[in-house]
Amino acid sequence: MAEPDLSVVIPVYNGARTIGRVVEALCGLPIAQARGLEVVLVYDGSPDDSLAACKTAAARASVPVTVIAHSRNFGEHQAVMTGLRHARGALIINIDDDLQNPPIEVQRLYDHARETGADVVYTWYERKEHAWWRNLGSQAQNWLADQLLDKPKGLYLSSFRCMSAFVAREVTRYQGPYPFIDGLIMQATQRIERLQVAHSPRAEGESNYTFKKLMRVVLAMALNFSVLPLRIATFFGLAMSTLGFLGVLVVMAEALFGDTPQGWASTLAVILLLAGAQLVMLGIAGEYLGRIYLTLNGAPQGIVREVSRIEPKDAAVSDPAPRAGP
Repeated sequence: MAEPDLSVVIPVYNGARTIGRVVEALCGLPIAQARGLEVVLVYDGSPDDSLAACKTAAARASVPVTVIAHSRNFGEHQAVMTGLRHARGALIINIDDDLQNPPIEVQRLYDHARETGADVVYTWYERKEHAWWRNLGSQAQNWLADQLLDKPKGLYLSSFRCMSAFVAREVTRYQGPYPFIDGLIMQATQRIERLQVAHSPRAEGESNYTFKKLMRVVLAMALNFSVLPLRIATFFGLAMSTLGFLGVLVVMAEALFGDTPQGWASTLAVILLLAGAQLVMLGIAGEYLGRIYLTLNGAPQGIVREVSRIEPKDAAVSDPAPRAGP
């Protein structure tokens, strides 16, 4: 079977009510009509019946669909990594399952990637239909990425992106349990373009993104692709030591040339400040060590329970054997 021109990878979590509409809309795109499209659905262990919805959508689709089931919830980036490993297209687009990225924009993104010849095309939005705290978190995350990653300044890191098969192959070489796809992309290429697209309100339910999940992404970016947190801790320690040394000189001067220094409260405050700074530094170092330990211990990036490949009007071919992710 010939390889498709485009693979669309969709991580699915609590998407039972929307994934069918996403796949149906993708089947109506010009590239789908030309039989150059495949869809890869990665069910990431959500508590609803998303897996059954994925299989139903695949059976009704007019394009080849691969349904991959994780054994439990691993996270969005882990699910996308699994999807990238099963995608066969020359170009691969990642899109969410909630219809906030209109599927019609997939065709525009694909056409733009072909016209520019870029390795990666990121999308950006003039207006985002997310909650205010989510938009604020995204802005903070992108500002942090400017400081930590070797990326073009001002580039918005959207999860709605297109990459070449070459970049996908390089990205999926990473086998650790804490993938951050944008960081891996920046390590592989700087041939990056961007495209403005529409952003719609969420069609069903509430966002699956929580503050806790956002912090996980930030930690993966900060600790997996930079030693800047360690350097900040070192500089902070040096600054506190310098202040402490100056404070000792002041106290000695007061003792020699003035009254006996007073102020137990200020002394206690300084001790608490120094102790807190030390604990923060130990925590940062411990986080690095913990991630190294889990990586060396073989913590899985994702475990695949089942893969179903469904061709239009053909029966599914299933591989029920559990398959451990890297």
